[in-house]
Amino acid sequence: MIEPSGKNTAPAILAATLCVMQEDPDALLLVSPTDHLIPDIQVFQQTIDKATATANADRLVTFGIKPNRPETGYGYLKLGQTDEHGVSQLDAFVEKPVEAEAQRMLDAGDYLWNAGIFMFKASAMVDAFKQYAPDMLKGVSAAIDGAQNDLDFSRLEHKAWESLASISIDYAIMERVSNLSVVPFEGKWSDLGDWQAMHRELPRDEHDNVSSGPVTVIDCKNSLIRAETGSQHVVGIGLENTMVVAMSDAVLVADRSKTQEVKKVVSILKETRVKQAEDFLRDNRPWGWYETLALSDRFQVKRIVVKPGACLSLQSHFHRSEHWIVVSGTARLTIGEEVKLVTENESVYIPLGTVHRMENPGKLPMVLIEVQTGTYLGEDDIVRYEDAYARK
Repeated sequence: MIEPSGKNTAPAILAATLCVMQEDPDALLLVSPTDHLIPDIQVFQQTIDKATATANADRLVTFGIKPNRPETGYGYLKLGQTDEHGVSQLDAFVEKPVEAEAQRMLDAGDYLWNAGIFMFKASAMVDAFKQYAPDMLKGVSAAIDGAQNDLDFSRLEHKAWESLASISIDYAIMERVSNLSVVPFEGKWSDLGDWQAMHRELPRDEHDNVSSGPVTVIDCKNSLIRAETGSQHVVGIGLENTMVVAMSDAVLVADRSKTQEVKKVVSILKETRVKQAEDFLRDNRPWGWYETLALSDRFQVKRIVVKPGACLSLQSHFHRSEHWIVVSGTARLTIGEEVKLVTENESVYIPLGTVHRMENPGKLPMVLIEVQTGTYLGEDDIVRYEDAYARK
């Protein structure tokens, strides 16, 4: 399922749960973030097995991590009474603490880190939304009812979805229900939620520096220096407790103690409409992908890669013309009424408003450079006449 926009975890989890409910109200769902490092697969599987009976008894289960340091970047779970299977009642959620409070909870021994991993029966979670977030239940149900199929995906209806509050499952449901249980996971775990966690988990040199990509490190200590693309080289000189992350469209430089502030930075960038906060330079499509190499007021240069046998839609544009140069492979091009093959180092011109299409008839990826010129270069300036992928 594809969300029209990010609305945090509560609407997303509810949407998945409602879809499962249509098939089997008693089905169990395991909800896990995608960016967690859990190398102890067997221990994690045993933890899931332990949680299954509890979840089948209509209780919502959250997984807690046994802390090994006074971490201030995680929320905590205060454990209550524990049964013979090691499953605990939850006494309280604790927000991210200051260091002294984190040390106190570590010493107490009855607190776990909140992993944000949950297991529950579909019907039990829907019942919780009926009681504590009925408006969200109504809105997500409408988004599912109005969903449209797109390739192998279901696109949720955008008007209903945009009306939803952006809220986490913790605040919307978990901190309010009375039927919540905690199962501890005692294997190795990291949420990889910030660059501090990356510095902890990745290999370090003799001065505790972590480097990746085309990087040169000179006289640095306890730092993370990372280059995301091969077209740039990052040099760190005399840095200490610093993180430098260079991407093709943005560079982050910060003290390592400030890694939790990155979320605030992203919020500020979104508020000030900085496009790097939400837009990626590379955009995947059913036929392949493209990336922007240069962009100005009246021109844009793209690299386009088309999979073997794939084709773009038959289309035209109101506001731009295009120049295509084939870099590798062979393209079958439709320009108006003409269809022709264009090979490496050959180019064509598509005037504004002309109906056109690009196909790759070969057995290898076809690479093409596209130069757009015009008054408006947005991706929504496309009129599709035929599309092999049935996109709207």
